[in-house]
Amino acid sequence: MIRIFLLDDHEVVRQGVRAALEAEDDMTVVGESGDAAHALDVVRRCEPDVAVLDVRLGDGNGIDVCREITSDFPSVKSLILTSFDSDRALVDAGLAGAAGFVLKQIRSAQLIEAIRTVASGRQVLDDAEVRMAMRRLRDSEEGRLFDLTPQEQRIFGYIGDGMTNRQIAAEMYLAEKTVKNYVSNLLAKLGMSRRTEAAALSARLEERKHHDD
Repeated sequence: MIRIFLLDDHEVVRQGVRAALEAEDDMTVVGESGDAAHALDVVRRCEPDVAVLDVRLGDGNGIDVCREITSDFPSVKSLILTSFDSDRALVDAGLAGAAGFVLKQIRSAQLIEAIRTVASGRQVLDDAEVRMAMRRLRDSEEGRLFDLTPQEQRIFGYIGDGMTNRQIAAEMYLAEKTVKNYVSNLLAKLGMSRRTEAAALSARLEERKHHDD
């Protein structure tokens, strides 16, 4: 019997998936959660074989939960379930240790087969596919941010919000001169000469993110 944990913030979706899975003779749903905050506690109590995790949650995302499950419960196989197909989500799922990545649009029979596959120890998420997605992502506009440090990425986001160096310095408790140096470094890494170019790139990436959501 394959023991399954479901994570999705839409109760109707969870009910539908649970009904489809429990109609199978070799599957049972032993736990579920509607938010990321309680997911790990439920997994700890119900000890599933497979965790089916939605990417988009009201209080977080399934990729982060997958990463925590991989770290704390290595015997649990995670299957990422998402409503959109993107290289970013695919790469993040692979790096988080997911055994599979499937779209919500697939038929119930395909989801059931994917669960059986990862439960048996095989992968639905192909390593070569992840590497190809990572290569495409690095060649994209979003990939240009990979070389930025976490601090520089944060400042890049503030530039996109239209904040001045002085405002960023106050927000991050840094000297204005320090922020200016960070801005110069991140512009150089992005191959840009003006912060307006960085602001335009940030706006495009944010718009794309909302479109994916």
